[in-house]
Formats: sequence, C-alpha cells, structure tokens
Amino acid sequence: MIRAMQAIQKTLPEFGIELREVPEPPAPAPGEVLIEVTAAGICGSDLHIYEWTPGYEFVKPAMPVTLGHEFAGRVAAVGQGVSDLALGDRVTVMPSVTCGSCAACQARDFDRCLTRTGIGMTRPGAFARRVLAPAINCLRLPAGVDDELAALTEPLTVGARAVESGEIKPGDRVLVMGPGTVGQTIAVMARAAGAEVTIVGKDDADRLTCLRALGFDRLHDLNDTSLAEVTGATKFDVVFEATGVPATINHGLGVLRRWGILVVCGIHAAPAPVDLNRLNREQLQIRGSNRASRATWSRVVDLLAAEGDKLRPMITHRLPLARAVEGFELARLKTASKVMLLPNA
Repeated sequence: MIRAMQAIQKTLPEFGIELREVPEPPAPAPGEVLIEVTAAGICGSDLHIYEWTPGYEFVKPAMPVTLGHEFAGRVAAVGQGVSDLALGDRVTVMPSVTCGSCAACQARDFDRCLTRTGIGMTRPGAFARRVLAPAINCLRLPAGVDDELAALTEPLTVGARAVESGEIKPGDRVLVMGPGTVGQTIAVMARAAGAEVTIVGKDDADRLTCLRALGFDRLHDLNDTSLAEVTGATKFDVVFEATGVPATINHGLGVLRRWGILVVCGIHAAPAPVDLNRLNREQLQIRGSNRASRATWSRVVDLLAAEGDKLRPMITHRLPLARAVEGFELARLKTASKVMLLPNA
C-alpha cells in the first residue's frame, strides 16, 4: 500500500504554489538515504519560483515538483552500499546532486559537474515529511547544532562562497547591498573574515532589525539616506550585490575603490546595464558567486557548532507545512527574514 504525505509543490509556470497530497518516497536506491525532514527554510529562490519571475524556467520540465532545498532531518532508511550513515543520524543536505558520469565527475571534480540536478527544484524537495537524497550529499550534524540551525547551513554556505569569491581580508571595507537572507549570511561570513561590514536596504526595516539582532550596527535604509552618504569619502574594497535588482550593479560599481571587486549574488529577472568605461578605467572586477564546495559546507557546520546560537535571530518565523503560503507571503512582503517550515508540527 502506497502511503501519502502532504507536500508544497510548484505545479504550473505561473504565480503560486499548492499544498498537495503526494505519495511518500519509495525505499532508497543504492547509495541513497531516506530523510525524515525536521526543518526546512524558505529560500529566496523558492520565492522567485513562487512568484514565477524570469530566471527559473529550468524548473518547468520537473513540474509538479516538491520545493525545499534548505533543510535538516534524520535518516529514516538507508540504501544498499551506504556505510557511513545509520538510522537516526541527524544530517543537513547539499541539495545539488551531481550526475556521476560526466567528464568532471569521472575526474572526481564534482564542483564542475555540468548535468547536475537540484533537490527542491528539478527533483523532489524537502517541503514534505520525507525526501530522498544521495548519501554522499549528507553531512552528519554535531550534537550542539539543533535541526533549525542546521537548516541554515545551505544559505550560510552561499554567504561563505561569496566571501571567498570576494577574497575578503581582515580590515577590508565591505558593502552588502540587500539585507535579506543571502545578504545576512554574506555579512556574517564577511565579519568572520575580519571585514568592516556596512549593509544597505530599501523598505527593509524588519530585516535591518534582524541584522541589528545579529550584532551589526552599520545599517542604512536608502529611503532615509543616499548611497553616496553611506559611502563617505572612502569607497569600499568589496561590494556584494544581494538584491536581484539589475540597476544595483551600476550603483555598486559606483562606490567601489579602484581595483575593487563587485560580487554578484542575486538572481536577476532582466539584464543589468554596466558602465564598461568605469570598469575599464578603474580596473574593477565583477564576479559571480553561487554554489559552495563540500569543504565550505563542512566549515559552515563547524561555525554553527561553535556559535550557532548567535545566528538564531536570522530565523524570525516558524510555521507548519499547512501554513507555507503564509510563510511565502511573509517573505515576499519583507516582513520575515528566514521562515522555517516544520513538516512534523
């Protein structure tokens, strides 16, 4: 008899999501584990898919697909050949699944896999009670990292990768444009790298309040001041764009020092105009940043074990799966920072 469960799914290439009854996953295949999801965060990417903004057309062939890729849980079953995970192990999961067969994978250069799939985007995700994942994608959690903190691992790796891309050094003057979850994780990781961090937003009072609770004080709402006033006489060494607003790219370039680096972290619904003369004459660099390596994931888990409670203010709302649409709307209206869905609540 096939058992059913509730899941949040994207069913059509238009605005919205649905709470649906779907079959539970089958027994794990060789190399897989079945995970009982205990906490799953609503990501900015989930919000883009909910709104159906340009940039996520690759999700369409997978519909209907269960969303959710920032999550933690407990191993409920293991497939053949899995020896390093056991029933009951608590894990967080790297959602990017490599193909195992392309030239990069054959060379064990998994970060360069060209035909990967994504848990919660092109394969079933974690906005459900149970989800399948390759055992190799799972990281066992230390005892001191609870499940909802563990579900912050994925967004924190995005921030960590951005800081790696920006080559942050102690004493660097850093600007983060956009105080949402990605901006928050960039700020946290840049501070950990020794940078002086300034964060700006617009109509983002609640998220700036969240950043204040995380210990940041150089916070500015651009409704109340200008970017030039925020910058002052000394321009920034590195600017992180985490808004997804194309015009922000040129604004960011305008406050970079000569030879500075702009790291693009947002997903944009339209092309961005770029002042190429400024880029050329001031020898600026624009870099993209997205997915983190397994080594970075491990480093973030260690960070959570050491000071996870300091990062807990990022989580502003906790909701059962049945109230997921409410959580998406809180995020869409910028009322929430990180909304955590609890499938077993």
